[in-house]
Amino acid sequence: MSASALAGLSLLVLGESHMSLANHLTEPLNAALVAKGANVYSIGACGASAADWLVTKKVDCGSEQKNAGKLVIKGREATTTPIKDLIATHKPDVVVLVIGDTMASYDKPAFPKAWAWQSVTGLTKAIAETGTKCVWVGPAWGKVGGMYKKNDQRTQLMSQFLATNVAPCTYIDSLQMSKPGQWVTTDGQHFTVAGYKSWGNAIAEAISKLPAASLKGSK
Repeated sequence: MSASALAGLSLLVLGESHMSLANHLTEPLNAALVAKGANVYSIGACGASAADWLVTKKVDCGSEQKNAGKLVIKGREATTTPIKDLIATHKPDVVVLVIGDTMASYDKPAFPKAWAWQSVTGLTKAIAETGTKCVWVGPAWGKVGGMYKKNDQRTQLMSQFLATNVAPCTYIDSLQMSKPGQWVTTDGQHFTVAGYKSWGNAIAEAISKLPAASLKGSK
């Protein structure tokens, strides 16, 4: 396990509901990234699509965590913050986005491709304009059904859509990290503590294996 790729790098991690509550993804992901030498600030905003990080938008739940410090739960005071403001404040080398499930619209008969494209490209363009590198982590397999109507076909479609539309961000495919149904969920979409730990470790490992050019900008 090489810590060198991430050693000394500052990461700003933004995510949706997976990163908005205790015993979810934020804590194991931060721990895994910190163990590889990164300096990490994570912010979760449940239900936030990519475009919601271009504005300030109230959300139902959220959290923040610096490195391996205490997870601060925001609850109903949670909001998104425009990405350029976050980058100016935290000055990250790399922005890591864990956004996919929220935008997959599992409960809709058709995937809202035009809206998703506008949302995703709006955010990647804003990040690129700051000269900051970015990594986009796609959705993981869940369990078919549940309150969010998660299903393998749409999960795969969302992953493929992101893979071809997040440039200049580097795409990390979470579907390669487990088999469908391998990580146990609580509601079809959100995982148990063990599942989140596996996902967090796999994301940190995948980021640490990226070529240096994907992580170190010209800033």
